Amino acid sequence: MFKGSDPINMDAKGRMAIPTRYRALLEDICSNDLVITIDMKSTCLTLSPLPEWKKFEEKVSALPAMDELGEMLSRFVVGQAKDLQVDGSGRILIPQELRGYAELDKKLVLVGRTQRLEIWSEENWNAERDKSQENYRSMLIDRENMSDALKNLSW
Repeated sequence: MFKGSDPINMDAKGRMAIPTRYRALLEDICSNDLVITIDMKSTCLTLSPLPEWKKFEEKVSALPAMDELGEMLSRFVVGQAKDLQVDGSGRILIPQELRGYAELDKKLVLVGRTQRLEIWSEENWNAERDKSQENYRSMLIDRENMSDALKNLSW
């Protein structure tokens, strides 16, 4: 559904435009109802169509009550989530507290992750991309520690 990356500018009010190529899709799959929250692994935000978010929430709520990771997901990822609506100009308003968490400034990168999008500061994205390329190469060499799903992935 979502793939590729797009450089985007955020205005002084914290608004960013959704790329034109995603606007009709978002209208169709979620009537422009989105959920934005923090990413626990990286200094970025995740943006999900509401139906995809609801699937995630169901999975989190099904986790055992005493599961420490489930508790963290519920408290921080679900607890920081905000409902958003794409406005008539194709923009979303990123809440200030989430902008602070992800260190967002004027220059952003929107990254497609199949069922959701990630919003990165350009600086953090470039650093993550460089680090990931180094790690990816070393992981490919170390096939013993690779999951079976990854070993069998092809296209």
